[in-house]
Amino acid sequence: MGPFLTLTEFTQLLFLFTCRANLILADFVRQVYWHRYSSGHEAISNEDARDFVIKAIQRGKTVKPWSENMIERVAGYLTRCCADFGMLEPGIKKVRKMLPYRIEYKVAAFLAYDLHFSGAGDNAMIAHIDWELFGMEREDVLDELKRLSFKGFFIIQTAGDVIRLGWNCKNWEEFTGVIAKG
Repeated sequence: MGPFLTLTEFTQLLFLFTCRANLILADFVRQVYWHRYSSGHEAISNEDARDFVIKAIQRGKTVKPWSENMIERVAGYLTRCCADFGMLEPGIKKVRKMLPYRIEYKVAAFLAYDLHFSGAGDNAMIAHIDWELFGMEREDVLDELKRLSFKGFFIIQTAGDVIRLGWNCKNWEEFTGVIAKG
């Protein structure tokens, strides 16, 4: 029997939880990475990250202003994290190429169930901000959930803007059993 998750799937789960714990990384990914990606840019630089950090400080996102050294360190952290999670090319570079990045189906299923088990209703789950970490808007999420329904994770019904999911797994144990079966 092989592993439950591939390295890419496991890395994407780590990415999700790292972004939840480090809001500056989550904001950087949502506001800089995906904006540049969708605008057709090919790279992100430490200077792009530095500009993002400075603007965040100016908008009052920090308790007190940061030193220039701290700004540089955080800017480097942001681009290194994106490289570590497979969004930017690896290596020690000031400018990194953007890499194709798409949520893996098991990670999408995990995120849907995680939000569901956390109490989010079906429509709130689809519109949750965590999907944006993977560059997904509401329609993208809906398309992904439709694909997942063919894999037996749930039954999805749509009528206009109303979404209804029939959750096939009632708890984490049942969900991990489905994931383990592949």
